[in-house]
Amino acid sequence: MRIVLFYHSLISDWNHGNAHFLRGIIHELQSRQHQVRVFEPLNGWSLQNLLMEQGPAAMNAFSRAFPSLRSNFYDPSTIDLDEALDGADLVIVHEWNDSELVGRIGKHRLKSRYSLFFHDTHHAGISDPDRISNYQLEHYDGVLAFGGVLRELYIRKGWANHAWTWHEAADTTLFRPLISHSNAGQVVWIGNWGDDERTAELSSFFIEPVRQLGLVANVYGVRYPDEALALLRSEGIRYMGWIPNFRVPEIFSQYRATVHIPRGPYVKSLPGIPTIRVYEALACGIPLVCSQWNDIENLFHPGEDFLMAHNSDEMKSLLRSVINDSDLATALAANGLKTIRARHTCAHRVDELLGIWNEVRGVNECALLFLDPA
Repeated sequence: MRIVLFYHSLISDWNHGNAHFLRGIIHELQSRQHQVRVFEPLNGWSLQNLLMEQGPAAMNAFSRAFPSLRSNFYDPSTIDLDEALDGADLVIVHEWNDSELVGRIGKHRLKSRYSLFFHDTHHAGISDPDRISNYQLEHYDGVLAFGGVLRELYIRKGWANHAWTWHEAADTTLFRPLISHSNAGQVVWIGNWGDDERTAELSSFFIEPVRQLGLVANVYGVRYPDEALALLRSEGIRYMGWIPNFRVPEIFSQYRATVHIPRGPYVKSLPGIPTIRVYEALACGIPLVCSQWNDIENLFHPGEDFLMAHNSDEMKSLLRSVINDSDLATALAANGLKTIRARHTCAHRVDELLGIWNEVRGVNECALLFLDPA
């Protein structure tokens, strides 16, 4: 099968978590002998920031880590869609694409027979609904939404006629438990600061518990403003900067625990969407403590796969328990890893995607027979 994907970036994961899932899905599709072409725009925001901060070495490191993954760079104003989509069976256009291109691909599909989906892995449906409503999705077969509440939003608002829940997942060929002989600290936080969407929560659920417990803790991520860096320094927490996502399993192996602190929009308005960091941490077998989020879709077993804190005091207590109780830490790591391998790998998501594609293809073929029985 020929699959064409339009995404913001395959190469850069600088403040671009969707690249994690995209890489895993492509790797799984390729392992099943599907032909996959990826298109990302010239001068994309994430890649440009990566190059400014890290230089060409970051792109070279990506190529070494993922030798089978390639991007086709395009100019949105000049791209030849006939060439790009020639022979396609399945096309997916991600939410972080130019709205004009989204509409052009929809119109192109009118003269073709490929299945066409819009993929949404962001909270803009809640935080910026006008932007989502302006996408022209009438010629798309439907939306792949990374949570049930987002899927329902598309249907309720009339933004799409059909939508399916397609959660993110871990690429378990990459994210797996590793044994490290070095000890970099007790707790690590890997995540971006992110436009004040969780500033208070980071202080309450990470910085304060670490300070009160006297833990050795490090932070990885980007877009930390000067005041955030100053706060980390004042509490003795070392800021390590950007790290390519393929190195995260190595980093996790050097710590006793990690934390997950979801952004405000996911907690308040999009419950049930854990974001990919939860999947990746559990796949690496590191004990995980989360600030509160509502697992309304029963993806995991809170209390068994990970621990959940409702306030700063609870986070302090749970971190103390995980770090000091080796039996608890071992059980959490084993349970979380078991759940990922049973339900939340990129192989599971490819199975789901191909099931949706077959469902849509069958409906479309019936419609064509009805319109043209000859």
